Amino acid sequence: MKLENVVPWGRNLNEYKKMFLLTPEDLLSKILGCADGPSSFNYELTLANGKVTSIDPIYEFSKEEIQQRINDTSQTVSQQLRLNQNDFIWKDIKDVNELIAIRLEAMNDFLNDYDKGLKEKRYIHEVLPELSFEENSFDLVLCSHFLFLYSDNFDTDFHINSILKMCKIAKKEVRIFPIVDLKNNKSKHLDRVLNSLDEKGFCSELVKTQYEFQKGGNEMLRIKIS
Repeated sequence: MKLENVVPWGRNLNEYKKMFLLTPEDLLSKILGCADGPSSFNYELTLANGKVTSIDPIYEFSKEEIQQRINDTSQTVSQQLRLNQNDFIWKDIKDVNELIAIRLEAMNDFLNDYDKGLKEKRYIHEVLPELSFEENSFDLVLCSHFLFLYSDNFDTDFHINSILKMCKIAKKEVRIFPIVDLKNNKSKHLDRVLNSLDEKGFCSELVKTQYEFQKGGNEMLRIKIS
């Protein structure tokens, strides 16, 4: 992966709770976050004595490199948000300025925790679907704003292989949010993914969450392992 192709964008623990309907019991479980990027989810949950591991291709880069990429892209992202703000629901977040502030705060918390997290192996450079974790390594596996969202970049087989790998290393559940693509449409891969899960004997459902910022992006795919 080339860092110049990445647009860092960090979400916080409160958003993860709403996106994935995380209960207090969920937060006490052993969690793997896939494609967490520069979110503060890992940092905040670790502070609260949670057990969380995050994977992302971006974790092959240094703190300084990620910081520089955030600096390089923040203004462009802000401009694009202002141009396309009608594509979003301004409810919990009132405007673009507040959104940018939330994102920058989350990414700053991540950066301050990053080197420590690398040493503690809370941030691990791994890439779906080739995960190295053993079967049933985590109670709960989450994937935020990667699968389905980038449906035009990754084909159906990639989605199926990635999700089956996540199911293999999860003891209880896999949750994926959102199920829409960048154009706010339900992913073109969703039906085939659901059929594949059904064929493999998994119980899956689409669940409305407490989070909607991208229009139509208020559902997650929940897959029960046991």
